[in-house]
Amino acid sequence: MVAVGSGLMGAASQGSVRSVAGVPTGVGSSVPVVFAAGAGIGVLGGLIGLGGAEFRLPLLIGVFGFVALQAVVLNKAMSLVVVATALPARLVALPYGDVAAHWSVAVNLLAGSLVGAWVGAGWATRMRSRTLYRVLAGLLVLIAIALAASHIGPLGSLSLPPVARVVAAVVAGVGIGVVAALMGVAGGELLIPTIVLLFAVDIKIAGSLSLVVSLPTMLVAFARYSRDQSFQVVRDNPRFLLVMAAGSVVGTVIGGLLLGVVPSVALIPVLVLLLVVSAVKVWRHR
Repeated sequence: MVAVGSGLMGAASQGSVRSVAGVPTGVGSSVPVVFAAGAGIGVLGGLIGLGGAEFRLPLLIGVFGFVALQAVVLNKAMSLVVVATALPARLVALPYGDVAAHWSVAVNLLAGSLVGAWVGAGWATRMRSRTLYRVLAGLLVLIAIALAASHIGPLGSLSLPPVARVVAAVVAGVGIGVVAALMGVAGGELLIPTIVLLFAVDIKIAGSLSLVVSLPTMLVAFARYSRDQSFQVVRDNPRFLLVMAAGSVVGTVIGGLLLGVVPSVALIPVLVLLLVVSAVKVWRHR
């Protein structure tokens, strides 16, 4: 956790990444440090029931020295690993039938999120680096607001006619797909409150449905990124990717086990502050 906190708020290493044996040189390049950073991010995410990719992104930029698009692509690859691991575990913990009963919710959101993911990834590959840094900074603030709003109190639901609800879900899905692709995240921070607000689904079931929507959405964005030269960062840093992803999975499990031990009323303001500080650092990054 110390490594993560200092990474998110500490001084950034600049420029693109040179790799040695699959791990970038420079700040925190050893395998134990990479694993510990991933685990710390996973714990943060697990404590609030998310994967933690929103905290991993500024770490990849500020500490490990990846440039914006490289960081997004790597973050997406690690998010895929974490979600692919979390989904089966979540379906075991929560009866499959309870989730399957709401299949139409996932379909409505996917109708928009798959399109949004492809479009968002395309935008990211065409943006100037400076522009992408600023977009990422703005999105980190958006995630901070969504995180705070979803934990202030119980989420209500909107009373909408069926057709309007479907249209709203598709439109929301497009927006969430774009944000998830641009940041390389699963999008659970936005998906869960959207599912609760539009479909009045229990928040635990909403968490599982968000994973069902996230996995194909991320695969579409990942497929789009694979067509761009920036995808080379995955091929150049396989060990870094696997070590940090493994740490993230372990940390997510630990964070999930600690869920309820650390009160949200104390944790959420700290995490929101971390995201805002990270946004400032990313905005100023050169």
